[in-house]
Amino acid sequence: MWLRLEIINTNFTGKISAAELRLCMRAALGEDVSAEDADGLVASADTDGDGLLSQEEFLKLVQLENEEEERCRGLKEAFGMYAMKGEGCITPLSLKRMLSKLGSHQEIDECWAMICRFDLDGDGVLSFEEFKIMMDA
Repeated sequence: MWLRLEIINTNFTGKISAAELRLCMRAALGEDVSAEDADGLVASADTDGDGLLSQEEFLKLVQLENEEEERCRGLKEAFGMYAMKGEGCITPLSLKRMLSKLGSHQEIDECWAMICRFDLDGDGVLSFEEFKIMMDA
């Protein structure tokens, strides 16, 4: 991917800007990234503060993105184990069942209370996004 970045590095600095990163992501991944997201990606990996990514900074960014994708896959797998089949969410009953399988026997009221702590939209169940927040807590 760095080779593609060197080709896209239109000002020949050996570093790429957020705009050049956007071009590369579109070419390599077919992903359209907003200017704001590209700026955020560059800022997150720009260790020398010049607003550009060196090859080392770029490779670190790719590694971090790959680690985040792997973490997300693991969380989706765990979410699937807790969620009721066909529901796409974690209910108090599905949480109780999974906790029982894991050897932690909770009353349904306790499971309800656990869900309520992270139920941001108040629908009484945990979506995947709410589950991610819970796992990060």
